[in-house]
Amino acid sequence: MAMRIKVPFKDHDYIEVVAENFLRKNHSKDTYPVPIEEIVEFNLGLDIIPLPGLHKTFDIDGFLSSDRTSISIDESVYQSRPGRYRFTLAHEVGHFILHKDLYGENFFKSIERWKRFIEQFPEKEYSWFEWQAYEFAGLILVPARHLDKRLKYHIRQIKALGIKNEDVVLDRAIELLAKDFVVSQEVIRRRLNNLKIST
Repeated sequence: MAMRIKVPFKDHDYIEVVAENFLRKNHSKDTYPVPIEEIVEFNLGLDIIPLPGLHKTFDIDGFLSSDRTSISIDESVYQSRPGRYRFTLAHEVGHFILHKDLYGENFFKSIERWKRFIEQFPEKEYSWFEWQAYEFAGLILVPARHLDKRLKYHIRQIKALGIKNEDVVLDRAIELLAKDFVVSQEVIRRRLNNLKIST
C-alpha cells in the first residue's frame, strides 16, 4: 500500500510572516516587480530547467526536484508567458520554503516519479499542499504595501478621466496592477480579496 502524505498545518498568517521574512532576506531593495528569477537562481542557487511539452503531457507548469536543487518548467511558459512563468517559479519556491521535510522524505528527479509522489497525497492534503504554495507565491510577488499604493494611484488616475462606475474602475485598476507586478489579473484579484482592499 502506498504511503499517505500528511501536510503540516500552515495558515495564511503563518505563510505571510514566512513570505515577509523571505523578501526581507532575498530582496532588500523592496522594488517591484519582484525579481523572482534572479532570486531563484542567485540567492537560492536553484537551476531553472525548461522542459518542452511539460504542460501538454502532464498538465503542470513546473515542479521542484525532490533534492530541492532545480525547478523544471514548461518551455512555452518559460519562453512566452512571463506572468505565468514568474508565478510558477514563486509557487515552487513556496514548496521549497514551506515543504522542505516533505521533499526530503521522497525522492524524484523525473516527472514520472514526481507524479507518483503527488499520487500519494489524499485529495484534501494535496489541496492544502498546493494552496500553501499559491498563497506564498501571491504574497511574495504582490507585497501588500506596494499593492495598496499602486491601487490607490491607479484609481485616482482612472477616476480623473471621469469614469465613475466602481466596477469599471476596479477592473481597469486590476489590469494595470497585473502589468505593474507582472502577474495575472487572477493573482491580483486574489490578493485584493485577501487584503479586503476596497476602492
